[in-house]
Amino acid sequence: MSSPSKRREMDVMKLMMSDYTVETINDGLNEFNVEFHGPKESLYEGGVWKIRVELPDAYPYKSPSIGFVNKIFHPNVDELSGSVCLDVINQSWSPMFDLLNVFEVFLPQLLLYPNPSDPLNGDAASLMMKDRKLYDQKVKEYCERYAKKENITNSAADEESGDEDEISEEESESSEDDIPSHADP
Repeated sequence: MSSPSKRREMDVMKLMMSDYTVETINDGLNEFNVEFHGPKESLYEGGVWKIRVELPDAYPYKSPSIGFVNKIFHPNVDELSGSVCLDVINQSWSPMFDLLNVFEVFLPQLLLYPNPSDPLNGDAASLMMKDRKLYDQKVKEYCERYAKKENITNSAADEESGDEDEISEEESESSEDDIPSHADP
């Protein structure tokens, strides 16, 4: 490659031409969101997340910053910030890796094989080690509540709303028959 900017351009274009939906931020290639689907045959299957990617000026020599925008219950993802604890991105990144590796290998592996001994979310790690059945249930609950296609279009607004959990709980208790009657004022 002739320069980091050419490599950045090529990697982002490869990601855009693949099966991923990429939404640039501020019309540049340094920051963008990627629609990411939970891996098949995992607790996260069927979930859809918006992943924020920030590429440093020195990319690919410096690793990208990766974070979940909508909530996920996982030992290696900070529940509040969405930051990801993944050695291959944070410590052992190499210019041989590209953005497709992040979305086709690294993130699916993270979701398939959580590491509770190196947690960013202590509650998830503790629950995973103490009560795997309850942990699995909570992961699926988060997927149902926060990881649907409609969540990734409104997740920024949800983050600013401090009432999100109360609203979600009220909605989950109401029956589907009640919802259409509230649609028309």
